[in-house]
Amino acid sequence: MDRDKEKDRNWDQEMREVDRLLGKLPEADPSLVGGHAPTLKKPIPAATGTSAPGPTGFAWLGTWARVGVGLLIGVGMTQWPNAHECGLNLLFYAVGVGAVVAAGLWSSVASWKRRLAVAHVLSLLLIIWGLTLAAREVLPRVGYARAPAEWLCR
Repeated sequence: MDRDKEKDRNWDQEMREVDRLLGKLPEADPSLVGGHAPTLKKPIPAATGTSAPGPTGFAWLGTWARVGVGLLIGVGMTQWPNAHECGLNLLFYAVGVGAVVAAGLWSSVASWKRRLAVAHVLSLLLIIWGLTLAAREVLPRVGYARAPAEWLCR
């Protein structure tokens, strides 16, 4: 029954009605109105330079500061003063490694938003460095290495 109604519909007439209603809109396409432009037009807003995504003003300086802090933490992890084989020292070292990864993520998001390519590459390298430091400590403790290590000291 519904299919018979579909066949009986006059699609051309319905589309003309839709075009007529669209032509009444203030921002309508001139071809729908009958060939002439609508009388009421809103002005196009002028583009402002405040929303440009490039490195404008001193915002790039904050991004580079984040990258610098992350790199300092990453290099500082190579000079860790305590043995971190097990126990509480290992926990503190893991927090430091987490800080390296977090600083890399933080600076990579900022450098992506500011479109600073070199800073973004350094941030990604910092994330990889942090994950490498983490893998160096975790993998022996989960049985992946030849020389197993322990989480807790005996």
